[in-house]
Amino acid sequence: MHRPSSDEAEVAAELADVRPELAPRHAAELPGARAAVLTRLWRALAHEPLPWVARREPSRDGLTLRLSDGRRLHGPRADPYATAAYVTAVDLDGTPYDDPARLLTDLAVPHGAAFAAELGHSVASLALSRAGQEGHSKEWPVLEWEWEQRVVDGHPFHPNCRSRPGFSVAEQLAYGPEHRPVVTLGLMPVRADECLVTGAWPDGMRDGERLLIPVHPWQAEHVLKRPRDPYDTGIAAHPLMSLRTLALPGGPHVKTALSARLTSSVRDISVYSIGLSAILSDFAETLAARTDGLLHMTRTLGAATAGSPDLAAVVRESPQAYAGPGERVVPVAALATIKQSPVWFAEFTRLALTVGLRLLELGVALEAHGQNLLVVLSADGRPVRLVYRDLADIRVSPARLAGHGIPVPELSGRIVTDDVPTLRRKLFGSLVAGGLAGTAGSGAALRGALEAVVRDLPRTGDLAALREEPVPTKALSLMRLSPGTAGDQWADLPNPLVSEVF
Repeated sequence: MHRPSSDEAEVAAELADVRPELAPRHAAELPGARAAVLTRLWRALAHEPLPWVARREPSRDGLTLRLSDGRRLHGPRADPYATAAYVTAVDLDGTPYDDPARLLTDLAVPHGAAFAAELGHSVASLALSRAGQEGHSKEWPVLEWEWEQRVVDGHPFHPNCRSRPGFSVAEQLAYGPEHRPVVTLGLMPVRADECLVTGAWPDGMRDGERLLIPVHPWQAEHVLKRPRDPYDTGIAAHPLMSLRTLALPGGPHVKTALSARLTSSVRDISVYSIGLSAILSDFAETLAARTDGLLHMTRTLGAATAGSPDLAAVVRESPQAYAGPGERVVPVAALATIKQSPVWFAEFTRLALTVGLRLLELGVALEAHGQNLLVVLSADGRPVRLVYRDLADIRVSPARLAGHGIPVPELSGRIVTDDVPTLRRKLFGSLVAGGLAGTAGSGAALRGALEAVVRDLPRTGDLAALREEPVPTKALSLMRLSPGTAGDQWADLPNPLVSEVF
């Protein structure tokens, strides 16, 4: 019998206090949540460049990892593009493990204890997310935020898919989009002359000479340490899949500072990104004009910071602004909840690669994962256009832009690079190994779609790399196990166009 981890027991105890009616469903969801997180962890162990994995030995009955200390870890063959929870247990020197947190604890690798704790939290929170889905409508959503709230399991490939350290059970239920709450954002007054503002800050978020900066209630309580003003009625909003970005009914989206570690990163809003937001928003319109109407980019309406990443907000257009009569705008991460045919998926793949490769050739690499990239579906469900949001992590090549006669915007910092591998990693890692793979659900389905479309795409060096080279992906587990290493780290996945490993 599985012995509950401390995280599972802690969440169960809290749940019994705040929502006792959910406790039986939470307990029932725990085995599936362990398998889902273990599957994600096994992908990392099988494919990421972990320094303590000496070699990998595939065989007919699965995959064996020879560890540098001589131990042997055995599990099933690892499809790097699979999203179903197919790993229910792995074997470490004769001992079976069905719990990812216990496995990583007993592997005893450098920095493994902290990551193991996050895995335990991810399992318990994922079970909580799934437990709250009973009675959820199976019909296609009508409202935009309802699509976002269909993404129950979080990141399709990160073992920390639902890790929310610092959030109590009550806070997860109150703020997590999969629980479908309405969140009241506070409005914190700050003198305008004390803020960095770009774009046009909305009139409705001003009070004379003061800006009213939307603040997430978790941030107000835990980071800013400011109790809610009883006279501040706030703004009722619906959380989107990133949790810190919320939709105002009938209005724009508000990205709030949320200084908590969600999945991999602490979700604040840097002064750097605020300073560039208006320039990037204007630049985005130039880019979209080069896609023959296949891509829209949501405009940043205004961005403000009170000199700190802990007190900042970005107000931007809703992607719904780009839907025509009868059309729906759906985040790519939510496509896995829609039943699709191989022909439909190939059509979507063609659209996504056409736009992504065209912009890459011009000099811009989108971070086109399932959260940032949305697809416009026609009334009969066909993918007809794309919408991209959140420009903060794109990469821009001045050399490529200049080569195509596109004026180079006044950008600086990490966003600017002419390094070709960096540009390709940004796009292919997010779009192919992320958005497309997460929608496909398996290497075989991804290969089928790619084979159907790549032969018809314009021949460029980037396309050749996509067809022939390993597919880059962020080494998400390695990054959590390397706290002293700044920036992204990468793994190479077998290219589904040239590999038969899945």
